[in-house]
Amino acid sequence: MTLALETIRLSKQFGALTVADQINFKLEPGARHALIGPNGAGKTTFVNLLTGRLTPSSGQVKMMGQEISSLNESQRVKIGLGRTFQINSLFNHMTVLDNVSLGISERLGISKKMWRNAGAFTDLKEESLEILSLLGIADDANEIVSQLPYGKQRLVEIAISLGLKPKVLLLDEPAAGVPSMESGRILKVLDVLPKDIAILMIEHDMDLVFQFASKITVLVQGAVLCEGTPDEIAKDSRVHQVYLGEPNE
Repeated sequence: MTLALETIRLSKQFGALTVADQINFKLEPGARHALIGPNGAGKTTFVNLLTGRLTPSSGQVKMMGQEISSLNESQRVKIGLGRTFQINSLFNHMTVLDNVSLGISERLGISKKMWRNAGAFTDLKEESLEILSLLGIADDANEIVSQLPYGKQRLVEIAISLGLKPKVLLLDEPAAGVPSMESGRILKVLDVLPKDIAILMIEHDMDLVFQFASKITVLVQGAVLCEGTPDEIAKDSRVHQVYLGEPNE
């Protein structure tokens, strides 16, 4: 089986400080996988290495069997590696529809033509509305992003990522800043995402993680502590020690 994403002994040092330590990781096609760990575990560093925002000190990153370690961030996006961020990166003064349409235009290589209202391009508008409908926010298409509740803004960011037609989608804390009453909406959206997209979610909300993921990797001090099903992770004494300070029996 060709893996959607794989790292082989992936490491990153800043001087004498090791922030990613010989990470071996596998993301299967269509996976629903979560990456968890305490603050400072190196989760965001690992994601930045996957996306090309950071260059590894050693090791490899592969996508669909192809070595991509030398590709920059935009090149990885073009071959199907999508990402959302802990803090959303939207055009807040524009409409929801225009935000998603601009994302699609990047994929199609016509973003330089988007000097006028993106929604005026019929094909872009239709595809954008299909994505917004999938995520349950089509009624907000003409709303200015800054006027939306934060939870919906996170959904817009996911919509933009889907407009890039990713093969692999990295969700960096999709529930960050979202009121607990809205986190269920995030989960419902994750449930309807195309099943052929391999998804790696980095998240602190353990309820969301255990409902979403079929496999969980635990990262501690830049290294993989353990990996398993949600049930296996929930019962692992090492995980309890890391998160709760409980003695490791």
